[in-house]
Amino acid sequence: MQRRFKLGLIVNPFAGLGGATALKGSDGKATRELALKRGAEPQANQKTQRALSEIKPHSEDVTIFTAARNMGETVAQELGFNTRCVYTPSETQTEASDTIATAKALLEERVDIIVFAGGDGTANDVFGVVGNTLPVLGIPAGCKIHSGVYAVSPTTAGKVLDMMIKGELVSVREAEVRDIDEDAFRQGQVIARQVGEMQVPEELRYVQAVKMGGKEVDELVITDIADYVRELMDEHPDTRFVMGSGSTIDGIMQHFGLTNTLLGVDIVQGDRVLAQDVTAAQLMTLVEQHAPIKIVVTLIGGQGHIFGRGNQQLSAEFIQRVGKQNIIVVASKSKLQALSGRPLVVDTGNATVDAMLCGHINIICGYRDHVLYSVTDFVSE
Repeated sequence: MQRRFKLGLIVNPFAGLGGATALKGSDGKATRELALKRGAEPQANQKTQRALSEIKPHSEDVTIFTAARNMGETVAQELGFNTRCVYTPSETQTEASDTIATAKALLEERVDIIVFAGGDGTANDVFGVVGNTLPVLGIPAGCKIHSGVYAVSPTTAGKVLDMMIKGELVSVREAEVRDIDEDAFRQGQVIARQVGEMQVPEELRYVQAVKMGGKEVDELVITDIADYVRELMDEHPDTRFVMGSGSTIDGIMQHFGLTNTLLGVDIVQGDRVLAQDVTAAQLMTLVEQHAPIKIVVTLIGGQGHIFGRGNQQLSAEFIQRVGKQNIIVVASKSKLQALSGRPLVVDTGNATVDAMLCGHINIICGYRDHVLYSVTDFVSE
C-alpha cells in the first residue's frame, strides 16, 4: 500500500494585509488593525486555496497536517483533504509565535514538506524552527517577498507539490531566507539581510530567484526612458498616470523633478503630483471619477513580477477597469536579460485579469525604444 504524502501547512492569515492599504507590511497587531480598519481583506487563505487546488486530484493520497481554523485547517477541509490539526492558536488574530509553534509541531509529525503562506516575516519564523532540516516551500501572500524560498505564484507552488506527490524527480536546492526592516521599508528604504538558507524543491520555472536590490546603475538608460514617458504625458495632458513602485519608476520621477514614494504608488498629471502613496480604495475612486488613466510599472529585478508583488495597491479590479492597453511597462534591457528568457509574471489574485494580461507586452527600454516580451500567469501551463 502506498504511503500517504504528509504535507505540513502553515497559513499566516494576515499576511499581505497592509499591501492594498499602503501600509507596506503586516507586522504587528497595530498595523493589522489599521489595515482592517481601512477595509483590507485577508487574502492568504484564498492564495493557499489556489495552491492546494493543484493537488486536489491527489486528495486520497495526501494528509495535511496544519493549525486550527484560518491557519490552514479550514481551507484544507473545504477542499476535501484528510486533515489533522496539530496546533490551536489561543487568539483569533494570530502572531509570529503561532507560526513558530505550528512549525515545531509539524517537525514532530515528520512531515515530508512544510508549505507556508506569507511573506518574508513568515519565512523567517519558519526558518528559526526548521533551519535546513527538511524541504519547505512558500506560497507568496505577503507584502515583502525577497526570499528565494517562495514559488513564483500560488498556482506554481501547487504545481511543484503536484510533482512531488506524483513521485516525479524534483531537485532540492538551498535557497536564501531574507528579511527587511519594515520600519525602514515604510520610509522608502530597502534594508535587506540574509538570515539563512532552507531546502526548497526546485523546478526553475516555478520557484523564484532572490530579489535583486539596489538602484538602476545605468542612469543614461533611465534618462532615456524618462524622456519618452514625459513625451507620452505631454501627448496626453488630460490623462492621469498612476506611477507604480520600484527604483526604475523612482528614477523617472526624479528625472521629472517630482517627489516620489519609492515603495508606494503615486498619481501624476502633467507636471504635478496629485496624490502620493495611495491605497487600492483611492485608486478605485480615481477610476470611477476620472478618465483616462494609464498605469506605469516596472518589473522586480531577478523575479520578473509586474503585478502582485510590492504593488498590491494596483488591485485586479483597478487593472481590469484601466485595461491592458493603458498599461506602460518600463525596464532596461539589462534587467530583462537578467531574467535569462523567463517570462514576466502577473499574480493579481484574479484569474480572469491574469489571463487578460498574458501574452506579449510592449516594454519601453529607452527613448522610443521598445521590445516585445512574454507575460505569464503560469496557470495555463
